[in-house]
Amino acid sequence: METTRRGLAAATRGRRLVRAVVRDPRLRWPVRLPRAIRGQRLGAVGRRAKYLLLPLESGGLIIHLGMSGHLSVVSARAPPGKHDHVDLVLDDGRALRLTDPRRFGSVHWQPHPLHAHWLLRDLGPEPLSEAFTGAYLAARARGRRVPVKALIMDAKVVVGVGNIYANEALFLAGIRPRVAARRLAKVRLETLAGAVKSTLVRAIDSGGTTLRDFAGADGRPGYFVHELAVYGRGGAPCRRCGATLRDVRFAGRATVYCPVCQRG
Repeated sequence: METTRRGLAAATRGRRLVRAVVRDPRLRWPVRLPRAIRGQRLGAVGRRAKYLLLPLESGGLIIHLGMSGHLSVVSARAPPGKHDHVDLVLDDGRALRLTDPRRFGSVHWQPHPLHAHWLLRDLGPEPLSEAFTGAYLAARARGRRVPVKALIMDAKVVVGVGNIYANEALFLAGIRPRVAARRLAKVRLETLAGAVKSTLVRAIDSGGTTLRDFAGADGRPGYFVHELAVYGRGGAPCRRCGATLRDVRFAGRATVYCPVCQRG
């Protein structure tokens, strides 16, 4: 999402929204956009967790891409495809086009302040912020019987750590996914917080992670998938020690770890 935000920021800087074209409102939640947004100037594109924030003069749009959606910058005259559900037409003849084959994404209108929206108000800190530390993780784990992987994937604890990045960060930190977070010493949780930050920075610099049909705002795929150490490599040898990577289901999600490098 950060990769997409960066691509959209350059395309929308100083532009006005001419109109919104909603071809199919049946996304995860029905798309309802007020006519009053026409002609409003776009502010700097933001991001909160996995939500893109497109601020306008009287409010803003909160966009989630779901599992398979993406936003691309196209000519407003480009014929829409079957899964092109929403166009945000700009005053330079281009449009931000939301493509979502599975329709798990969403577009919401929210008056200012945007962070008061129910999707955003209870979210935890950003993982790259100074608030996300080992001490913070220890405080959130205290008194809870929660595996460490579930802790860092809980959006109320920290946002933006999806399944792929959780697998990779735990490998980098040398921690097994199922270990109870409250059993980990503060120094181990500090290592984990650093591993989460490092993993996300590398992914952003590489253009994101491509699985199936994800692409950035410019239509190019992400390439961090080629750098994955464990995710998607169950049964393969660990690139660090050579041991066979274990592939298990954990809370309904694919979880891959090294039984040697990740000792607990």
